[in-house]
Amino acid sequence: MTGGVLTFGLNHHSAPVSLRERVAMSGDLVRPALDGIRNAFGQSIQEVAILSTCNRTEIYCAAKPDIASQIPDWLAEYKTVDPTALAPHLYQLNQADAVRHAFRVASGLDSMVLGEAQILGQMKTAVRAAEEAGALGTTLHQLFQKTFSVAKEVRTNTAIGEESVSMAAAAVKLSERVFGKLDKTNILFIGAGEMIELCAAHFCARNPKQATIANRTLQKGQQLAERFNANTMQLADLPEQIANYDIIVSCTASSLPILGLGMVQKTIRSRRGKPIVMIDLAVPRDIEPEVSELADVYLYSVDDLGRFVQMGNESRQAAVIQAESIIDHRVQNFMSWLQQRHAVPVIQGLNCGADLVREAELQKARKQLAKGEDPNAVLESLARALTRKYLHAPLTAIQRAQGPEREQLLQDLPQLFPYQERNTQH
Repeated sequence: MTGGVLTFGLNHHSAPVSLRERVAMSGDLVRPALDGIRNAFGQSIQEVAILSTCNRTEIYCAAKPDIASQIPDWLAEYKTVDPTALAPHLYQLNQADAVRHAFRVASGLDSMVLGEAQILGQMKTAVRAAEEAGALGTTLHQLFQKTFSVAKEVRTNTAIGEESVSMAAAAVKLSERVFGKLDKTNILFIGAGEMIELCAAHFCARNPKQATIANRTLQKGQQLAERFNANTMQLADLPEQIANYDIIVSCTASSLPILGLGMVQKTIRSRRGKPIVMIDLAVPRDIEPEVSELADVYLYSVDDLGRFVQMGNESRQAAVIQAESIIDHRVQNFMSWLQQRHAVPVIQGLNCGADLVREAELQKARKQLAKGEDPNAVLESLARALTRKYLHAPLTAIQRAQGPEREQLLQDLPQLFPYQERNTQH
């Protein structure tokens, strides 16, 4: 029997960044997690994919429903998180609800930035990782292909992505609250991924005095710096250099903070009262949260920026209603396909059983014909035998059933085995 579609996870709606960063499994951490969950549950989880971003960590799987209650415990143990601390923030979605959730996530309806397009690329990356791990089968492959198709349909036929305030744009606006125009500021970008690229594009459009890219891989940092006429720096040089920067935007895949409280305290003393804006878009966080308590430091986490961008979402509610209508229709289509797929093993079993009966009776008829028996009598015997075996199971079920079960069978069987009443009039 094919398993159902299940989704487990937590996101910016259900959990603070302090918990999300503890269960994050982005980048190189996804493959070991895929292997870990498949080894833990064996055939009970037939297919699985993991989507992990700064806003969410979600497990999508085709699995037997009876193991659903065990997956949260596996996640807690795998990430060394107290199950009681994780449970209130974790959601579980089954079947149509899980499908609808996937469609909404890819369409940008479940994002901090309503309608943002980055999540679609992140979901495609998660699917590629699952494919490379051999963790996808027919059900999830079909689910994600439909998910990408629905996301395209929503973005094409609604205004969901128009006039959205991106996280990068929000970072610029919050920095302008502190410094006004940014043309006299020095800006440091730590990392060289997609989010830093977006932020660099927004900040450099404000013509800052200086922009610098610091990245673990110097070559990748240089490639990004060339695009924005920026300088480059090695991460090892941060302690001596960060005091020269007014705005620091960080988004790396580091599992530990890059900028600690002690380093920033030293930086503040060197700046002698000049404010510094620090924008931490990483999960797990790149900047220790205690830094926010320092005077002259304006530290914004991904959740802080999320609250800022929420203010622009109300104007697009008409587009949301349109998008939800599209998604509801596509969910129905997918669930119809899934139900048909669940019926396939039963249909195959019926066909196989019928073929065995047919072959056995044909063999018997051939032997009778080979002996020279009357062909009409052989055909009559063959037809009678097939009819008896065709009706044996339903008739036996009626004879054995009692009460409501018998009444239900008497209602259902005429649909499965239609018949016509004999015409007794002459």
